[in-house]
Amino acid sequence: MGSRFPSHQLSNGLYVSGRPEQPKEKTPTMSSVAMPYTGGDIKKSGELGKMFDIPMDGSKSRKSGPLNSAPSRTGSFGGAASHSGPIMQNAAARSVYVTSGNVSAGGMSASASMKKTNSGPLNKHGEPVKKSSGPQSGGVTRQNSGPIPPVLPTTGLITSGPLNSSGAPRKVSGPLESTGSMKSHTSSVVHNPAVTTLSLDDEYSFRRNFPKPILWSVILIFVMGFIAGGFILGAVRNAILLIVVVVLFGVVAALFTWNSCFGRKAIVGFISRYPDAELRTAKNGQFVKVSGVVTCGNVPLESSFQKVPRCVYTSTSLYEYRGWDSKAANPKHRRFTWGLRSAERHVVDFYISDFQSGLRALVKTGYGARVTPYVDDSIVIDVNPANKDMSPEFLRWLAERKLSSDDRIMQLKEGYIKEGSTVSVMGVVQRNDNVLMIVPPPEPLTTGCQWAKCIFPASLEGIVLRCEDTSKIDVIPV
Repeated sequence: MGSRFPSHQLSNGLYVSGRPEQPKEKTPTMSSVAMPYTGGDIKKSGELGKMFDIPMDGSKSRKSGPLNSAPSRTGSFGGAASHSGPIMQNAAARSVYVTSGNVSAGGMSASASMKKTNSGPLNKHGEPVKKSSGPQSGGVTRQNSGPIPPVLPTTGLITSGPLNSSGAPRKVSGPLESTGSMKSHTSSVVHNPAVTTLSLDDEYSFRRNFPKPILWSVILIFVMGFIAGGFILGAVRNAILLIVVVVLFGVVAALFTWNSCFGRKAIVGFISRYPDAELRTAKNGQFVKVSGVVTCGNVPLESSFQKVPRCVYTSTSLYEYRGWDSKAANPKHRRFTWGLRSAERHVVDFYISDFQSGLRALVKTGYGARVTPYVDDSIVIDVNPANKDMSPEFLRWLAERKLSSDDRIMQLKEGYIKEGSTVSVMGVVQRNDNVLMIVPPPEPLTTGCQWAKCIFPASLEGIVLRCEDTSKIDVIPV
């Protein structure tokens, strides 16, 4: 064709204007090397083994073979091959062919760009397991490289429990834990076997401590003396015997009253005067008194009303004053006296660091051990009908224990031994596998008669704890 505009003929016979397009060089495609299945043996790792000068084991080469579901390919595809075993040293044998072009399947043409790899788990014959993720265009089955691992949370933390679709821990609905409920805290303390709950029998009482046979014998003697003195007074008009019996009765009654009022103070003085022992030289089974600084064990306590944390002993007592027409706090509450209405006392195992030797001993006061505490309580709050609404915390404390807050004169006392307090412990030394412990003694400790103070003997059972009012003393930080 003679024309001023250049033209050329296509392969189908059609003439088009313009110069024929120059053939472009084919852009080289990047190829990836299929990593061999080493089974943990570095000798089978190919190039990695060469880096460490390790001879390769090339005799055991496994070839995965052609895929059954793959269609026949012609032209530039060739035979796409991959190896799942050790790789030959020839670089051409280790390459995976990546092709792009026209794929003919079933008489239809489709433009696709595909990458074929056979990495992943192998079956018992050494061939790759074929996994299909659904029908693909052109009838080609695509193979995945194994199960997709779950997506970890973006924070990088390893968490337990199920994960949601975004990889974060799934929230499980349910009842929330109430942080302000003391009922759950009280029940957990009561039902915890590591916590020893102390009763009223564990505190000092002269009437309970005095031997009952001796008490009834004294009463019988005075009854007989009064009867004899009255008979002599009526028969011979002589009142000497009756006067002697009355004087003796007055002296004995005064002694009983004195011991009832000052017996606890005398026992505290006996504990203070008892000499301290050195744990370094104490023998196994020896009864000792140790003074030192307290450290919490595995189960620390918290005071009931003031919420003092990390305690080893807590005591909260509610007292009521009974007037002429007021209600009694307990069945034995007499008029015009203070009566105990509620008491909560708990103690657990703790450690004590001896002042003299510096050794640390485990004091076994938990798990139901016998303990006799002599811990000073301090008055926390005084309540009367005029100011009972001034303390919401006290009303909440009463409501949690289902105690009435009507027109009563009440007094709340609380004592505790917190971490860092200085205490004195009396018990028996026990050494077990290089562990130094202080355990309750098998027999009660008798204080003996204190004649100078007119104090009768008393018995101290179990481990004896002595601590002054910790609210007035600065504790040692530990």
